[in-house]
Formats: sequence, C-alpha cells, structure tokens
Amino acid sequence: MHRTLFFCLLRFSALALLLGNSGFSRAETPQFFLDEYQQAAKSQNPGFKGFSVAAGERFYRNKHGGDWSCASCHTDNPAAIGKHVVTGKLIQPMSPSANPERFSDAAKVNKWFKRNCNDVLKRECTPEEKGNLLTYLITVK
Repeated sequence: MHRTLFFCLLRFSALALLLGNSGFSRAETPQFFLDEYQQAAKSQNPGFKGFSVAAGERFYRNKHGGDWSCASCHTDNPAAIGKHVVTGKLIQPMSPSANPERFSDAAKVNKWFKRNCNDVLKRECTPEEKGNLLTYLITVK
C-alpha cells in the first residue's frame, strides 16, 4: 500500500512539474497584468493610488511630443482592427473585449509594450502608464 501511494504521489508530482513548466500554472488575463503593474507602480511610487481610465485614454490618444500615438496604428477605437502607419500590416484590436487573446501571453505583452513604447515615447513605459492604458482598454467594448 505504501508503495502504491508513493508511485501515485510521484506521478502527481511529475505531472504538476510538467504543467508548471508549460505555462498552465497561471492564467494570464488582463487582471493578471493589472496586478503586476500595480505592484510595480507601488514599489516605484509609494503614493500610488490606483489606475485611471481617463489617464489611460489620454495616454492612448496623445502623441507624447512625437509623431505617433497608440491611436496612430490602433485607430481611435481600440476595439477596431488597426493598421501600422509604416508597414501597412493589420493589427488586431487592442481591447480585450474585442480581442480576448490580446492580454493572454506575458511574452507577447512584454514584447509589444517594449517595442511600441519605444516607438511612441522613445523610452519604456512605466508600470503606471501600462496599468492606466490597460484599465482604459478594458472599458472599451
């Protein structure tokens, strides 16, 4: 009996290890990213009070001193399909309600923020900017 229990636990542990390494251990959702950005924003700014839909919408629409805004490629409506202003490549909607895949993969989200923030802002986005933007995008239906 002890031997059967041992092998059962061994199999369960191996399965848990495999699933843990394959990305099935946590769900990456817009809320997952908001929680990550909130924690980072609080560590950067102890006075951080929370994310703002209005600040996120301003961030999305403003050009930030350059030629582009998020809306330049992603359109004024984040629930619509966009088009890159240089390459002409179609871009799936930013709004999670229109495109549930948009904020479901950490590697892609990190890549998009790094590339797009550098294109638009000429620097990386802060956690507060990311959180404000995502808070706004969640409201767009």
